[in-house]
Amino acid sequence: MIVGPGNSWRFHPEYPGGVGIVSGACCHGAMIEDIETIDEFLAHRASDVEDAVRKAAAAEIMPRFRRLSADEIDQKSGPHDLVTDADRLAEKHLAAALTALLPGSVVVGEEAVHADPAVYEAIQGTAPVWIVDPVDGTRQFVHGDPGFCTLVALVLDGVVRASWTYAPARDQFATAIRGRGAVLDGVPLRSGSPEPGRDLVIATSHPDYTTDEQKRALLGLWTEGVAPRPCGSAGLEYLAIARGELDATAFSWEAAWDHAAGLLLVEEAGGAHLTPDGEPFRVTGGNALPFTAARDEATARRVTALLTARPAWVAARA
Repeated sequence: MIVGPGNSWRFHPEYPGGVGIVSGACCHGAMIEDIETIDEFLAHRASDVEDAVRKAAAAEIMPRFRRLSADEIDQKSGPHDLVTDADRLAEKHLAAALTALLPGSVVVGEEAVHADPAVYEAIQGTAPVWIVDPVDGTRQFVHGDPGFCTLVALVLDGVVRASWTYAPARDQFATAIRGRGAVLDGVPLRSGSPEPGRDLVIATSHPDYTTDEQKRALLGLWTEGVAPRPCGSAGLEYLAIARGELDATAFSWEAAWDHAAGLLLVEEAGGAHLTPDGEPFRVTGGNALPFTAARDEATARRVTALLTARPAWVAARA
């Protein structure tokens, strides 16, 4: 976990939930002394975060795309859980850049947590947290498939305040700021609603990442009017929902780096996310699973109902 100077930010009573930047150097070398809230930070520096994400991808990810050697690829938990030098180096690049932009913030990155699980606990803290997945869709990246992206989310007090989703091989960049909407390459995103009478297309967890109980829940999607399919990069699936190209997801894991950025993108595009207990997904954890994100609230509730109901054909076999 990379932490900025402990006295470089503080909470101001007059700005509930805000973060005060006392001083610090921005990426252009100027000193920032008058930014007092996260909202103001985002108003002034959101584009700098985008620049940092683009630079990390240009320096560490794209030069290795379709050029990886065997010694640059490792397995973590199994053959579907890969990590590469691009993941590790891009995360280090981003950690340095993001904490420089917001002194006193901390970084929770997928690879740092893999090396030291205690890093994840920072999400529960009071400092602003950058949640980073340097290469979401590493399996696709390794196989030369452009379906991968870099995900960054800024979280304060357990609430995702902004997110950046960059698919460098597709030259697509999506951003979302809470209360200000979501855009893809500068064009506003609207998720819309599924077309009546058409099967719902739902991207689901890979079986390797589901418990037996979660597998039984996901079986509820195998019913008339629903067309489940395996998911790809979680970040790009969320982007597809925000664009109205995918109706929903049904995911069975909580890792914040996979969900934080995309869920805000979906929300700000007009979509919704729900867990089986009827509550929105919390990046701080403790969620009932599997959960869904969808193009609208009605679809989210429909998917949740399917995930919590026992399919008739399963009951008949019991």
